[in-house]
Amino acid sequence: MATINEASDAEIRPVTPGDISSIAALHARIFGPGRFTRTAYRVREGAPKISTFCRQALKAGDLLAAVSFTRITIGETPNALLLGPLAVAPEVANKGLGRRLIAESLEEAKRQGIEVVILVGDKPYYERFGFDRVEAGRIQLPGPVAPDRILAWQSEPDAITRFSGLVTADTA
Repeated sequence: MATINEASDAEIRPVTPGDISSIAALHARIFGPGRFTRTAYRVREGAPKISTFCRQALKAGDLLAAVSFTRITIGETPNALLLGPLAVAPEVANKGLGRRLIAESLEEAKRQGIEVVILVGDKPYYERFGFDRVEAGRIQLPGPVAPDRILAWQSEPDAITRFSGLVTADTA
């Protein structure tokens, strides 16, 4: 695998259908078989494998990191995304690739009018991008999840107030 000194050494580009198998292999390597039991994976079942917001980091043709975004509806309200998984190869961890992928994807989401992006994750990592905890009970996921791990990014203040209910993937 190519070595990397910092995030600027990598090429960031959108994910294409031809990239799915290499990204799946990275997910298997990073997260193992237990990844399929996570609640966020349940949301993505039946949804397209990629969206226009998915990004990957490459160097010398090697996949170093990838982030996925799935279009979702929260309750009856569309125009939201589920972030995840974010996978960074251990050899290049802590070089800024994950941060760069997320930041570029959120910029694209805002450009395309996405109002809310949610994820299940750790606030200390994701708050740097503007993610904050969702009010308990506002958003439900189709499986177990610790309520304090549901985080949301908003394209404008109070956008989250237009969203409540069960998260489902947009399958079209």
